Amino acid sequence: MNYKESKAEDNVSTVTQFVLLGFSDLPQQQGLLFVLFSIIYMIILTGNSLIILITRLDIALQKPMYFFLANFSLLEICYVSVTLHRMLVNLWTQDRIISVLDCAIQMCFFLMLGATECFLLAVMAYDRYVAICNPLLYPLVMNQKMCTLLAVGSWIGGIPLQIGQTCQIFSLHFCNCNQINHFFCDIPPILKLACGETSVHEVSVYAVAILFVAVPFVLILASYSKIIFTVLRLPTARGRAKVFSTCSSHLLVVVLFFGSATITYLRPKSDHSAGMDKLLSLFYTIVTPMFNPMIYSLRNKDVIAALRKLLLKK
Repeated sequence: MNYKESKAEDNVSTVTQFVLLGFSDLPQQQGLLFVLFSIIYMIILTGNSLIILITRLDIALQKPMYFFLANFSLLEICYVSVTLHRMLVNLWTQDRIISVLDCAIQMCFFLMLGATECFLLAVMAYDRYVAICNPLLYPLVMNQKMCTLLAVGSWIGGIPLQIGQTCQIFSLHFCNCNQINHFFCDIPPILKLACGETSVHEVSVYAVAILFVAVPFVLILASYSKIIFTVLRLPTARGRAKVFSTCSSHLLVVVLFFGSATITYLRPKSDHSAGMDKLLSLFYTIVTPMFNPMIYSLRNKDVIAALRKLLLKK
């Protein structure tokens, strides 16, 4: 399907819809991409739903660590559905048009859920820090009320600022063209379509990225620095191996998510390319959520035992 590039040089307010180009540069592979991403979507939904189910049903998993893991799995389902569902519809129908309002809504939810993921990963690191570095205080510090407050704070903490940022981005005039060279409405490709001076908006994007990406990442690093220092003082190699095994899965997820997100939002504008942006976005929007259930379950004996129990019942 061909789309005309909407020019608006004389009237900057004429753009009322965008075209998500996605993977239209691979016309012969559209069917294959639809099948591939459909399978990935089902894996993400199934894997994360299983984790939510077993953490609710198994008594052995009624601990703060698994409470946050269940929240994280629910978040991954929502986070992926914001982008992948629309991409699958576009691949199936080959109708890539999205209204400006729908694009703004998609971006807003994507940014809010992205902020939640950053906060929740920091909370999970703090939980491990208290459990390993202050085990005697752990039941008192990470009580049910505190866990609920931390989870709720993670979910709603980024909402006001991300709504404001979305409104700021879409207050720009779009006059160059209406074709978004991406598979969802993300900030870098949207800013490329804006006419006029966008430097203030770019600085705002960097500031918000530092707040929601860099600050949680520094807190995670601080937590794990303390954990590593404590682990190295343990008397037995077996004890050190057990703690590292518990934390390594979380660290792997942190590296995958924050690494790709940092490169996307904090690298200079001159270094941005459509192909690289798509590749990095695939990592933190699709690849990481797909591997999360496997990373957390395969390296956790409690989760494996709960899964066996659930499957044997059936």
